[in-house]
Amino acid sequence: MSKEIITTFKTIRKHTETICKPLQIEDYSIQVVQFASPAKWHLAHTTWFFETFILKNYAQNYVEFDANFNFLFNSYYNNVGTRILQTNRGNMSRPATDKIYEYRAYVDAKMMEFLSDVSDAEIIDLVTLGLNHEQQHQELLMTDIKYMLGHNPIFPVYDADFNLIKDTNSNADSIKIKAGIYKIGYQGNDFCYDIELGVHQVYVDDFEINNHLVTNGEYLEFMESGAYSDFNLWLDDGWSWVNKNDIKSPLYWYKIEGEWHYYSLSGLQKVDKNAILSHINYYEANAFAEWKGMRLPTEFEWEIASQQLNWGKRWEWTNSAFLPYPNFEKANGAVGEYNGKFMSNKMVLRGASVATSQNHSRPTYRNFFNPSESWQFTGIRLVK
Repeated sequence: MSKEIITTFKTIRKHTETICKPLQIEDYSIQVVQFASPAKWHLAHTTWFFETFILKNYAQNYVEFDANFNFLFNSYYNNVGTRILQTNRGNMSRPATDKIYEYRAYVDAKMMEFLSDVSDAEIIDLVTLGLNHEQQHQELLMTDIKYMLGHNPIFPVYDADFNLIKDTNSNADSIKIKAGIYKIGYQGNDFCYDIELGVHQVYVDDFEINNHLVTNGEYLEFMESGAYSDFNLWLDDGWSWVNKNDIKSPLYWYKIEGEWHYYSLSGLQKVDKNAILSHINYYEANAFAEWKGMRLPTEFEWEIASQQLNWGKRWEWTNSAFLPYPNFEKANGAVGEYNGKFMSNKMVLRGASVATSQNHSRPTYRNFFNPSESWQFTGIRLVK
């Protein structure tokens, strides 16, 4: 087991740094909005996780890299101590980026020593949680980089060959699911998050779900119909969001000389009408479904149909609030803060996206975000 976990550890830790390679040094510290953290912070926080929850607790004679880092790079774990406000993550010009890479190298070396002689199943499980945590941050890192560059007035190119929003649907059919009682929840033996556990039965009525996602062209028709000014299509919260923020198009869309363009990590380009829609929030997804005379699937319908669906290109909004499954239990201490305390004012997304790390998706995975958020690679699948 030690050899396998060491190999996985090295691979995942290296990938986080690979994501940062196209960045210039000035890019590492930028935080242009509260929810999008600087690249430097992601590099440090994912390292802090291993130092705080594993090395400090289990490695003999471990010497902390820097006593200030617990305050600087703790995210939301109240059990671990005080931390800076999330809005201040971009204020840290110091510690410098090279110091953060030193921190990663130091912790990685200590983890290699520790993992070479560990066999305790509970510790291995905690390391596995840390690796899955880092993979979550790899996707957040990618989307935060896009938000940073996508709000730069000159729309800098991250990588000319790295366009994550050009993919198209491979079919145009739909799938009919019979009414019945179905099992929901993770039933395997590999890693999953606590919020996927608690296998239980749900009843669903007959439904028909599209085996394709909404395209840019379809959404453009919605926009051109005057949808962003038609209150009849919107939930009340959504209509308030539209008006408060003067929303007229999806995130990263810009009308230039009468033609729609959008920002991708490979630069600003004309909207491809055949490509799958991306960066849409729950309010927009729900309004589009209303406009089409259809609806969003519940997370249970999505999971039941998932074996027959082509999924994985976009995180797909469901019509389900993020709530606990039956028999859900939070772990004691800081690890128990990982998911359970966020079960308020959030909607569930299912699937994965083009930015999701390899081997970090499964049909039972429950992602969750505020209904106004669209900086992830989110899309729309419809049901009738």
